[in-house]
Amino acid sequence: MPLIETKGAASAQGFGEFTASAPKVYIEDVFSTYLYTGNGSTQTITNGIDLSTKGGLVWAKDRVATSFGNHILVDTVRTPAGSYLRSNLTDPALSSGFITFNSDGFYLPGNSVINLNDNANVSWTFRKQPKFFDIVTYTGNGVAGRTVAHNLGSVPGCIIVKSTTTAVNWRVYHRSQSSNYASLNSSAIFQTINAQNVWGNNSTTISPTSTEFTVGTDSALNASGDTYVAYLFAHDAGGFGLSGTDNVITCGSYTGNGSATGPTVTLGYEPQYLMIKRASGAGAWYIVDNMRGFAVTGNTANLIANGSQAENGYWTAQFAVPKATGFQIVNTDTEINANGDTYIYIAIRRGPMKTPTSGTSVFSPNKTNAASNTIVTTNVNSDLFVAKYLDGVDIPRWHDRLRGYANNVGDASPLLRSSGTDAESTGATGAIASVTNTGFKVTGTLGGLNSIYYSFRRAPGFFDVVCYKGNGGNQAISHSLTVQPELIIAKSRSVVEAWGVYHSLLGASKFLSVNSSSAETTSADIWYGAGLSATTFGVTNAGWGYSTNSYVAYLFATVAGVSKVGSYTGSGTTKQIDCGFSGGARFVLIKRTDSTGEWYVWDSARGIVAGNDPYLLLNSTAAEVTNTDYIDTYSAGFELSSTAPAAINANGGTFIFLAIA
Repeated sequence: MPLIETKGAASAQGFGEFTASAPKVYIEDVFSTYLYTGNGSTQTITNGIDLSTKGGLVWAKDRVATSFGNHILVDTVRTPAGSYLRSNLTDPALSSGFITFNSDGFYLPGNSVINLNDNANVSWTFRKQPKFFDIVTYTGNGVAGRTVAHNLGSVPGCIIVKSTTTAVNWRVYHRSQSSNYASLNSSAIFQTINAQNVWGNNSTTISPTSTEFTVGTDSALNASGDTYVAYLFAHDAGGFGLSGTDNVITCGSYTGNGSATGPTVTLGYEPQYLMIKRASGAGAWYIVDNMRGFAVTGNTANLIANGSQAENGYWTAQFAVPKATGFQIVNTDTEINANGDTYIYIAIRRGPMKTPTSGTSVFSPNKTNAASNTIVTTNVNSDLFVAKYLDGVDIPRWHDRLRGYANNVGDASPLLRSSGTDAESTGATGAIASVTNTGFKVTGTLGGLNSIYYSFRRAPGFFDVVCYKGNGGNQAISHSLTVQPELIIAKSRSVVEAWGVYHSLLGASKFLSVNSSSAETTSADIWYGAGLSATTFGVTNAGWGYSTNSYVAYLFATVAGVSKVGSYTGSGTTKQIDCGFSGGARFVLIKRTDSTGEWYVWDSARGIVAGNDPYLLLNSTAAEVTNTDYIDTYSAGFELSSTAPAAINANGGTFIFLAIA
């Protein structure tokens, strides 16, 4: 069952702000996209979803195979246990122990089509939960108007049904096509002929309710004596988050406009998963997610539920981009955006929704000289990497999931350099590739070189990433931080331009640049102060909102015991900086604001100790410096040593910092 929340308690995942009210449920409790590599043997997938006691569905697919690339669906409700269905075929359920379930994921007992040695796979896990997802089974009776009870706790937005005993088509109900039906295993148009025989009593189509749905005499839904399974998805039903009112799943539709500037769909949240199907014409069932490549650049990595093709094997293109409050279609292909055509979708909210309670759940510093193509484990599902070679001249490389990660070591990966003003580069000079839920592969750029990799995860109150376009005026840009940002680092992706930094100490009329050691600069119209809130941040034409330019912004805030965005006045002597931590800081970024000063960075992977502490500079290509003792350990945060220079601890100087526990 969901965690009973009590003030001050922490979840096993390192997330959660608890109250003494009713149990709270978050999207990360009930849904996971998890990438894994097959090993041809036994394998445990730990995604944090309790299926053994709560029940649910694992939908898995080999991303590279074609001849053995069928979609495999295994749920906890059907018998025999472990029997599977294939969404791209009409076959009945097949008995095989492909998957067994446990309290924090699932287990692959042996070699199977979703565990072939060295093959990349994706799994989507849906846990049963009112107002999100339910599974029911029933036996057909051949009688028109048969009702089937469910426990979704709301009116279903989509229902997917399959006979488990007979080779017939899958059937799909979607609320925006309530008088029609489609087949999940087919790209055919939604059908209106005899719809009443499918979702009704053979004379009338009957809409589902919050407790039951109705089937007619269609043999794919209600043949006498046949057994069926139904997967039910909610629509904007609330029930999630700290308030218990947040939506996490939407079953909606949009109308195509035939333009590369396609329709924008407002969900009220940023999606991590989409299934899209053309309803008024033929079109595949596209599945995209932010783990495989649902970003603002590059191809939209897609699989199709009605086919066995490898990833992008049906269509290679960019067709949808995520936004802080929804998504936008950016392709003119008829299967995704024909002018005037209708398209249905299922969207699932990006997580986590819980505020983190430990720094290790959202940040990891990894120092390594691993060879190219080596997997480095971070144990953080990283949304931002900052990487740098330590022993010689090299640029600090910034990569993030929203701009797109390279799927393969040799692929191009969008890159920004904090040591300069360059626009985004898409050359194959990136430091990371093949990012999974727990790590990444080293590329040839830094392969075999002594390097540091900082991994940051987006999480409420801690950190967020936003991509946006300037409009030349005062703009309030939506974000998902859930609190007012205290530190904003912005960069133009499309043109050569300095980095921009907002800090709550400086206010909206001053800025710094990550690429520069310069002191704060005053400019009355540099940030749009009125746009700064728990849901938006403000930019102007004069500062990181110039018309038609594309930007990325990294937003940070203070989370008690996890992160601290702060400031201090230098003393010129030993000084302790209290961040409210209990075990000291694992990451410290410092910049002097009233005078010249570099952007100094320390971390626990390279050493924050009583002796010398190596530092590097975000605004420089210089190698790390290892023979200085400028900061020391302090359990509540960090300590400035008496040997620290004026750029870190000048008497009377003003300084800003970001520290992570």
